[in-house]
Amino acid sequence: MKKQDFKLFPGTYLQGKWNGHKYKVIRKLGAGACGAVYLCQTFQGDKVALKVGKDSSRMMLEVNMLKKFSKVQGVKLGPAFVDVDDWKSPSLQVFPFYVMEYVEGVPLAHFLRGKSKEWIGICTIQLLTDLEHLHKAGFVFGDLKTDNLLMSNSKVRWIDVGGVTAIGRAIKEYTEFYDRGYWGFGSRKAEPSYDLFAVTMIMLEMVHPNKFEKGAHPRRTLAAKLASSNDLKPYHSLIAGVWKGKFQSASEMKQALSYIVMKRAKGSPVSRKQMKAQKHSSEWGELLALSAVAGVFCGFSIFSFWL
Repeated sequence: MKKQDFKLFPGTYLQGKWNGHKYKVIRKLGAGACGAVYLCQTFQGDKVALKVGKDSSRMMLEVNMLKKFSKVQGVKLGPAFVDVDDWKSPSLQVFPFYVMEYVEGVPLAHFLRGKSKEWIGICTIQLLTDLEHLHKAGFVFGDLKTDNLLMSNSKVRWIDVGGVTAIGRAIKEYTEFYDRGYWGFGSRKAEPSYDLFAVTMIMLEMVHPNKFEKGAHPRRTLAAKLASSNDLKPYHSLIAGVWKGKFQSASEMKQALSYIVMKRAKGSPVSRKQMKAQKHSSEWGELLALSAVAGVFCGFSIFSFWL
């Protein structure tokens, strides 16, 4: 929030007006367009993430989204919902807040440091798997970016659902670098392909941690960045295919990516220890199953549609 009417300092106690639950502020985690998020501790000693803002309608939309995620059978999308209430500040102003699971983890870029480039594909497959479930439920993530992702126990986790939008509507929140409209690759209509473009930008960011400007010719800028990355070389055709509109669903992109990952795994020696770690942390068995049904992925020039 650019202008806040409140500040929550470490050690501050925040109590819900209606439910009476009390939370001790540990530290601030971040702030966005409609609220600030704090790491807090419950009366029982559990760590939680608490988001407080000024727009009650926006906050309730996020609460409803967290509740819907909890009903998606067999998967865990986003943080678990804990509580929702109002807080009366010392100035007697009332602010809505909600409480969710605190996801402990490390930023994606930190996790990938020192790891082989195969992990780029493995982490992306995990992300696409969650997007599959979200899209089937009728929503797109909308504001998909590295700031909204953490690696927790070698698993990609979402930590902010503020941009989630029903399919068919206009994207309500976005960050320019990950937005296909900003790069001239389509509209801001909420559809699965909007999220797929953001996934490719996250892949680029895995090897180009410093964000770059789009320049006078945005498509050529992206093509040059992609061509200059040796770590992304196995995925060049896949990423270019997303930009061209070849993939319309997370399932299609995941299937093609799984084929690439498994082909590389079979073509290079991997120690038992590495294989065991990969099987545990990236659902290696799922990748094997996916590769069995993946068709031959035909490559094409990444420059053919920019010129």
